[in-house]
Amino acid sequence: MSSKTKAIVLQAIKYKDTSLIVKCYTEQFGNQTYLLKGVLSNKKGKIKAAYFQPLTILNIVTNPSKKGDMNFIKEVTDVYHYKNIYISIVKQTIILFLSEVLQMSLKEESEHKELFEYIEHSLKWFDTQDKVANFHILFLFKLTRFLGFFPDLSEKNANYFDLKEGRFTNQFDFECIEGENLTIFKQLEGIKFDGISMQYFTNIERQNLLDLLLRFYELHIANFKKPKSLDILKSIFQ
Repeated sequence: MSSKTKAIVLQAIKYKDTSLIVKCYTEQFGNQTYLLKGVLSNKKGKIKAAYFQPLTILNIVTNPSKKGDMNFIKEVTDVYHYKNIYISIVKQTIILFLSEVLQMSLKEESEHKELFEYIEHSLKWFDTQDKVANFHILFLFKLTRFLGFFPDLSEKNANYFDLKEGRFTNQFDFECIEGENLTIFKQLEGIKFDGISMQYFTNIERQNLLDLLLRFYELHIANFKKPKSLDILKSIFQ
């Protein structure tokens, strides 16, 4: 039986010479992998490889695999056509980085509509903005709420934040942050996307925040590794 769902493309990998294996985060079924047979060779087909760029938002109709492994995509249409993301080197780099983070973070094969809506709405907002240097920082911070390890703010005035425990504390440990890093980390909690352009971070502060957030992810998500695109991302803001 066919199923219809919204899907956000996380990764498309070439399979053999003519096909793609596409990893998506779907609204109805969580993390899913699809096989697109012959999509790279069949130029007259309705399903085009161009649909499957990182973090595109699609409507897909899928057919389950008879062998019980990867499903197939029967139909695909745009939910939202990005206006600026793919013509901006900065935005493309951020998108590539976030797609890698999401590949490692989204593992459940079950419905989580609030998480899907957060990612979808954030990407649409990002597409329309001009000042985006801090977007990925705030996106990662807010994403932790849906992934289950948002910082415990009950002792926010404490001297340290323990990345491993996810809480503020007055007892120092190896994974604690303090001083200037703690100050800028605290600022993230009060920022909304619409006010992000008014929040100023130096390049060094931004890089420190990003490193702290990635370490936070490493400590709370099994097998999480720093994205390969991290160095490229940092270089565009230097």
